[in-house]
Amino acid sequence: MPEDPKPRRRQARGERRISQLLQAAADVFCANGYTAASTNAIAREAKVSPGTLYQYFPNKEAIAVELGGRLIQQMREAHGQVFTPANMALPLPELIDAVLDPMIDFNCHNPAFLALMHGSDVPGRIAEEHDELHASLLSQVRETIGARAVPPLAADDLDRVADMAFAVFKGGLALAVAAPEGPVRDAAVGELKKVMLRYLAPVFGEAPAGAAVTAAAVTTPPTTR
Repeated sequence: MPEDPKPRRRQARGERRISQLLQAAADVFCANGYTAASTNAIAREAKVSPGTLYQYFPNKEAIAVELGGRLIQQMREAHGQVFTPANMALPLPELIDAVLDPMIDFNCHNPAFLALMHGSDVPGRIAEEHDELHASLLSQVRETIGARAVPPLAADDLDRVADMAFAVFKGGLALAVAAPEGPVRDAAVGELKKVMLRYLAPVFGEAPAGAAVTAAAVTTPPTTR
């Protein structure tokens, strides 16, 4: 007996509607922030009635959890594509390109990721998943630096260098995402890569010509008097 195609059509329509609502929510969260966003604003952005929205999501939090979960999963997949053995063996400038470019591209094309993850009152489930993602990425950064450092770093030094490199990346990423697409954003990305190269080159034993820093300056904190 042939299978009734109607349930499949209904399911496909439902998925399209959910995608439409999530894209609208992403736009509203980016424009107004999570706190100021409302289900009415999301419905208007999606060009549907509030009643239609409530058929799929009971409230703003449910929308944020679904959107955040999908974005976090995409980011996890991006991590797996950049922290590969082949990339980890690249010279430092190429390694920086291989790791940073996909991360920057993801965040520039999904600004709602930063808007949600940096909100002060985002749902706890999103915050927990983001913290897990953050810890995983930091662990991969630490492992990469630890494997490439010349000479090898003591555990405390390695933790400090990994924390600083990750903080520099996050700060530069925020500037790059906020910059207008085109030459201005490209320049911001170039500056971020320059800073990362100058900071990590002495640690990796690949100090570029004319670098004003030394491995000791990177791995040893300044003495206060």
